[in-house]
Amino acid sequence: MIEAFTAFLFGLLIGSFLNVCISRWPQDLSVVRPRSHCPACQAPIDWYDLVPLASYITLGGRCRHCHARIPWRYPVVELLTGVLFFLLVYRFGPTLFAGKLCVFAAILIALLFTDLEERLLPDELTLGGTAIGLLLAIVAPTPDVISGFFPQSWLSRLIMAGVAAGLPAGVLWSAGWIYSKARHREGVGLGDVKMVALLGCFLGLENGLFTLILGSIAGAVLGLAYIKLTGKDAATYELPFGTFLSAAGLVAIVFGKQMFHW
Repeated sequence: MIEAFTAFLFGLLIGSFLNVCISRWPQDLSVVRPRSHCPACQAPIDWYDLVPLASYITLGGRCRHCHARIPWRYPVVELLTGVLFFLLVYRFGPTLFAGKLCVFAAILIALLFTDLEERLLPDELTLGGTAIGLLLAIVAPTPDVISGFFPQSWLSRLIMAGVAAGLPAGVLWSAGWIYSKARHREGVGLGDVKMVALLGCFLGLENGLFTLILGSIAGAVLGLAYIKLTGKDAATYELPFGTFLSAAGLVAIVFGKQMFHW
């Protein structure tokens, strides 16, 4: 339990950093400089106002200088990251595999909110995350349906992760290509394809494909419901597909032990 609680505290800190990434990477800005500041009045934020969750509560959700409202996303991302880190370490123990899933969860959270807010899936998260996932597959492989077809070596683990990343991404790209030819408009963004590769290399082929299906169904059902309720034009509304894929990925890593027999 102490390891899980430590992971929770560490997750809060990572969540605070994720908020910086969510705000800056879609605008091609550095996450290092300039230092954190209020987007409304540009005043630098002191260290004691950067304590995850606690600072938001003590400030009443407003900037100390100009009293502009702090977006709800900041505490939500911090708390969500902390809770997921806690659950993963509690379930899988202080292991390399738990660490790998924590890294994956952090990437998914950042992608969920960047796509929801900006309709963008930054390469720093999709391509960078896929590269990290391939490396982590060597030391902490995900049990998969194709594992029995390869000898157990670092190279075979890397190949399996590459196949798990490439095949679902290829399926989605092919579906998007067919849709664009049939409807004469873009059906699937390249960012979504890159994200599916990310899902595959972390979750494995079986779970990656399942997550793609789950995210697609959720996107279709909830997206259509949202369009109907708000009266938006279904032909022009841009569905944040990456948000649904991220949510489906988070479901997979939280319930994977029961659903996928990890």
